[in-house]
Amino acid sequence: MKLSTKGRYSVMAMVDIAAHFDNKPITLADVAERQEISLSYLEQLFGKLRRGGLVKSVRGPGGGYLLAHAAEDTRIADIIIAVDEPIKATRCTPGSPIGCTSNKSRCLTHDLWEELGNKIYLYLNSVSLADVVEKRVLGTSGELFRREQNTPVAAAQ
Repeated sequence: MKLSTKGRYSVMAMVDIAAHFDNKPITLADVAERQEISLSYLEQLFGKLRRGGLVKSVRGPGGGYLLAHAAEDTRIADIIIAVDEPIKATRCTPGSPIGCTSNKSRCLTHDLWEELGNKIYLYLNSVSLADVVEKRVLGTSGELFRREQNTPVAAAQ
């Protein structure tokens, strides 16, 4: 599964807003500059995020965007789904009895990839914006990376 720029940039922008929240709206121009994302692209994404109920827009001078819910209550999976990014690893439509092969059957590895998609969704649904802002998502993957680089765990902390 490859996450598109829609999903990645939406999550980056939402994390930016959560990290810079100070009880006032944050402009997309500021987010675009900090995250090095095109302002026009962010405007498109935030239209979808607003329709998905994840952000609120404030018009006028001093306007911008606010999180619609607390960072602790905003799940990464919800952000990705709001911008029409499917969380799946198969070629088939999730849950469909029709497979992706030419004779409409499922390929031999269908269940493997469908379960991977389910695990990815469950993981992204278990992570909140607050988890990302507070750097609580590194987990064991960071430890494995340090081992591969022969960096002692104590020195890396």
